[in-house]
Amino acid sequence: MSEPHFHVIGGQPLEGRFRVQGAKNAVLKEMAATILATGEHHLTNVPRIIDVEIMCELLESMNIKSFFLAEDHLVITTPPPSEITPFASYELVERIRASITVLGPLLGRLRSAKISMPGGDDFGNRPIDIHLNALESLGATFASAHGYIDGRVEFLVGSEIDLAYPSHTATDNILMAAVLAEGETTINNAAREPEVIDLGRMLNAMGAKIEGLGTSTISITGVKDLHPTTHRVISDRLDAATAIAAVAMAKGEITIEGIRTKEMVTVLRKFKEMGVTIQESDTDQIMVSSDRRLRATQISSLPYPGVATDYLPLLVACLATADGGSIVTENLYAGRFKYVDELRRLGAHMITQGHHIAVEGVEILLGAKVKAPDIRAGAALLVAALAAEGTSEIFGPLHLQRGYEKIEERFGALGASLKLVSNET
Repeated sequence: MSEPHFHVIGGQPLEGRFRVQGAKNAVLKEMAATILATGEHHLTNVPRIIDVEIMCELLESMNIKSFFLAEDHLVITTPPPSEITPFASYELVERIRASITVLGPLLGRLRSAKISMPGGDDFGNRPIDIHLNALESLGATFASAHGYIDGRVEFLVGSEIDLAYPSHTATDNILMAAVLAEGETTINNAAREPEVIDLGRMLNAMGAKIEGLGTSTISITGVKDLHPTTHRVISDRLDAATAIAAVAMAKGEITIEGIRTKEMVTVLRKFKEMGVTIQESDTDQIMVSSDRRLRATQISSLPYPGVATDYLPLLVACLATADGGSIVTENLYAGRFKYVDELRRLGAHMITQGHHIAVEGVEILLGAKVKAPDIRAGAALLVAALAAEGTSEIFGPLHLQRGYEKIEERFGALGASLKLVSNET
């Protein structure tokens, strides 16, 4: 039996149109937000990815029903609080990091929550203390035993919360708890990501009172209850960046549709520094082309609006064949370098030390068998394989399927020789 994998024949220039999917890092939190109001919620532009399926299963385990009305239109029906089970099992939570964001809405609406310690991608220690400390500031108390967090609160009261760092998911959790708290909550050093703004817009459409979205200080005035809404999920900037990286490495010219360039200024600048041609239009599309060897550059990950940590594997892959030496610094997750060994299997010359990667670009990569350790690392290996001479096999396809909708079909439509191989004798 052969393990499932992506089979890639590199060296095919890309050409055509690429439509950006809905944002994974927005929709999962917005699905959690449906806990906050009884009734029928409608989310559109929802990507059909495994993480969305898992979140649907998690909500289903709480007696919150969901189904797809159309290809990208998800309907979620939330019962009254008395019919919701505020419990998230290990079997579901360990599969998806975003499950931690059910904690805030469960405490806000039901005043109790018991969830397993979260799992998700394995790239270093990511403690949830920042979530618990913030929710404790609103009046919640927590006990931990047997791998579960048990949260309780008589009633939530607004507070001033100073985050140690601008955590995306912690900001999401606080927002979803504070919207039903008594009084006003202020989040200082709040995350500024577009996905946080999108969640806040959805909550405001549900009747919340949130101000300061997109800034480092967010104010929430609690309300008594919320109501369902219809919300369109923003486009996925990581999906767009993956398409850009693919063209940067494999060469060619594509048009990317549904992109929000104002949310990608810093990473687009880095691609341009490397020699990728990016022509922006007045609409939500860009033309991306590359016909020569990329240039080396220096990159550091920083909270938004800096270069997001999720972009780094894609950029490192591009630098593997760039002309000259590059230094890449990961400021958030020191353990997020497992993909470097896999890029080396393709012929990349790079070493890691602490938070840094030193890259000496090579002219060509050669196809090989590699394994994806997480979603974005898998994407980095994919774009590198598209540029490599010969055949590559990327094992661990589930990681890519967690974050990318039908990636083999969408890249195949651009001319990539990419197919998903299932179990076979």
